[in-house]
Amino acid sequence: MIERPAGAPDDVIVAEGRGSDVVCFPRPDQYVDLVRAWREDGFEVCVDLCAVDYLEHAGRWLPEGVKPTRFEVVVNLLSMSRRQRVRVRVQAGDEAPEVASLFSLYPGTEAMEREAFDLLGVVFTGHPDLTRILMPEDWEGHPLRKDYSVGRVPVQFKEAPGPR
Repeated sequence: MIERPAGAPDDVIVAEGRGSDVVCFPRPDQYVDLVRAWREDGFEVCVDLCAVDYLEHAGRWLPEGVKPTRFEVVVNLLSMSRRQRVRVRVQAGDEAPEVASLFSLYPGTEAMEREAFDLLGVVFTGHPDLTRILMPEDWEGHPLRKDYSVGRVPVQFKEAPGPR
């Protein structure tokens, strides 16, 4: 089991994940401080950062003391020297999800945070260029949100008979 790093907030909820991974559940105000503590403790790589919309799974399992919100940001950190991983899951909010950017700690999160913003609408405060990365600038909405209207675009294939 990985011990909590020095400098981490004392009241961050820690649970054991699958295998020997550790999963931390900081409040949004603890998020950057916790990730900084892991970085200083030898977790040199942020492997992944993504957002999740739990609109249809509000009753998902979370440890006691964690108040679920619709949106969650999930960060996977890796210590190559220790061969260990840590997952950080922060509740980002409901209608206007927002957490602090990790860009100052892990510059490689720049594109990952932009993707989470573009597709799910999570705002990363302090991000140097929080603009769309996959969708056109004039696109309305965030297409990976569970309540986003799918819509319909008619497709006409070559040499196919026209509408009847």
